[in-house]
Amino acid sequence: MKGKQTVRDMVLSLGLIVLAACVIYLFIPHDETEQEPKRVDYRVELLTARRAASYPVAAPEGLPADWKATSVRFRGDESDRWHLGFHDPDGQYVGIEQSAEKPSRFIADATQDAKKTGTTQEIGDETWTRYEGGRYDALVLEGTDSTTVVTGSASFAQLTKMAEALRTE
Repeated sequence: MKGKQTVRDMVLSLGLIVLAACVIYLFIPHDETEQEPKRVDYRVELLTARRAASYPVAAPEGLPADWKATSVRFRGDESDRWHLGFHDPDGQYVGIEQSAEKPSRFIADATQDAKKTGTTQEIGDETWTRYEGGRYDALVLEGTDSTTVVTGSASFAQLTKMAEALRTE
């Protein structure tokens, strides 16, 4: 009889714990709204990257204020890898990735394995190649010293606006 009481006590204890957890969950406020990403100032990192990188580092100029910079990184120890992330006016992600790394490896990483479409696009006096992927699409410019990738969840129209705004000094 002692074994049945122990099992019954364990089941009752578990039931009380689940009930207490439900009550706590119901009475603790939850913020279900999506948090607005914080704007970052990337000027210092941009100056550092432009001094240290082995290639001309690109950053946008003249974008409207509703394009919000949200992340920035320069990793000199990783083939001078430059990253600058934005949220476009529609709340979609647009990232600028640059590196002196081998293009095939870098493009796969920066685009999250998007596939080359064979479609090219003239932006300024440069020819960019379109990539399409499950998560991100991208525009890719392979140079002699580095590869530049404009990638993200935004439309190709928004990726093009970012690529048009890029300047190297």
